Amino acid sequence: MDAEGRRKAMLERVWHAGSAEVGRLAEEFAVSKETVRRDLNVLEGHGLVRRKHGGVHPVARTGLEAASTFGTPCHTPEKSRIAAAAAELLGGARTVFIDEGFTPYLIAEALPHDRQLTVVTASLAVVGALATRRQTTVLLLGGQVRPGAMATADHRAVHMLSGFVIDLAYLGAHGISRTYGLTAHDLAAGEVKAQAIRVARRRVFAGVHTKFGASSFCRFGEVRDLEAIVTGTGLPCAEAHRYHLMGPKVIQV
Repeated sequence: MDAEGRRKAMLERVWHAGSAEVGRLAEEFAVSKETVRRDLNVLEGHGLVRRKHGGVHPVARTGLEAASTFGTPCHTPEKSRIAAAAAELLGGARTVFIDEGFTPYLIAEALPHDRQLTVVTASLAVVGALATRRQTTVLLLGGQVRPGAMATADHRAVHMLSGFVIDLAYLGAHGISRTYGLTAHDLAAGEVKAQAIRVARRRVFAGVHTKFGASSFCRFGEVRDLEAIVTGTGLPCAEAHRYHLMGPKVIQV
């Protein structure tokens, strides 16, 4: 079994049992405890488990779904920093839209537990991350579930979203470009994102540096629509300044 297969098997073991000890996992998978710790560090970095007292616990019951949806995400440390910085922009928002994708999922995880929020999302992983929080009301947009993304997206999702007034929308994208704006490779997902932009008072794009300069088929928003862009330090400062000149504040972490 290769490392990725072992980690997925460990995640399944933790998810079904509710917890696991490092020693038990080492015996079960016939590897050293140090190997288990490295594997658990990777899973924790992906936001799928949490280490505690020599063992591990699942972050949410949707951990397996998140793993199958996101695969083995790239740039995970950068995405974790971006998500934490984006969550700090919450301000006085009480109603929040959270997009589908791994970085938005991490933003959901980073939102405060100690205040009342209403979160609207098409992402089943985001629902799983927030559903057990006592002070968070979660609204899942209706429509057909897209298996590859574990998210809803069709005219029903767009129609439901059109009836809301959202304080803050956290958006992801396949790419962001000074020429073509915010783009998605899926038309149905792009329509949901475009509607979120229309109904939100504030809009924040969060994405790694590799998203910049990239573009895809479906254009759903403009750079000037955004209040802020949160990204990593891999984006050159000169390029970050060019995006800033188009309107949004650019935060690099």
